[in-house]
Amino acid sequence: MPRRGHSHVELTVVGSINVDLVARVKRLPRAGETVTASGFERFPGGKGANQAVAAAQLGAQVRMIGAVGTDSFADEALSGLTAAGVELDLQRAGVTGIALILVADDGDTQIVVVPGANEQVTPQEPTGAVLCQLEVPDEVVLAAARRADFFALNAAPARPIDVEPDLLIVNRFEHEIVSRGRLVAVTAGADGAVLLEGGREVARAAAPRIQAVDGTAAGDAFTACLVVSGVAVEDDGRRGHAASIASTSAATGSDGCAPSFVAATAPAAQAR
Repeated sequence: MPRRGHSHVELTVVGSINVDLVARVKRLPRAGETVTASGFERFPGGKGANQAVAAAQLGAQVRMIGAVGTDSFADEALSGLTAAGVELDLQRAGVTGIALILVADDGDTQIVVVPGANEQVTPQEPTGAVLCQLEVPDEVVLAAARRADFFALNAAPARPIDVEPDLLIVNRFEHEIVSRGRLVAVTAGADGAVLLEGGREVARAAAPRIQAVDGTAAGDAFTACLVVSGVAVEDDGRRGHAASIASTSAATGSDGCAPSFVAATAPAAQAR
């Protein structure tokens, strides 16, 4: 995907780097059931890497802090980041993280993550705009927030954590577990997304009408769009505006789980 837009935005992403092992099935299996796959693919992934690649594709200058193993999966896991021009600040230890993903014909997914080296990321305290997820240990997230000028947290997979980010991004189920944030973006799939400030809705985005192909990394697409746009707003000093962004991801061969975007931005309600 060509770079566009936000070339003045600088962003540090602290998070997971995986290889995604993707099997395509007619429908997702029930508990205890075996189903036959129609295809199998391998892609670079991990929520941290997905969001870093997506932000870079939107034109941001991105630095990725994370970890991969010393195994044969490591270079494969890094290939998307390298291709997107992301600056890498890496540790190498143990085995590379793996995600086992089932994708049904209707776009629904089941995902199991084996963290591997992602559990061994050393805490760092970057400055500037910083984006984290919860596929790395709490101490890594808390350290990343400590000196950040703008801290965004995609609280997935959701668990309680003692931090209040400038921007929290969650889906409606994650919001039941993690709800603290100066601004809180809550996604609701086909129902779009809302932006809350002090518990009050300040912006809403309708989801675009699309043919769902693969829901994998849709949340990462949304997060990258929102954070890059949000940092651009902060950099421009336009307080009182929020980005209303809808996004989707589709399997596109070599792009793998790196998201494709359908994004619409509009001025939100002024802070009242």
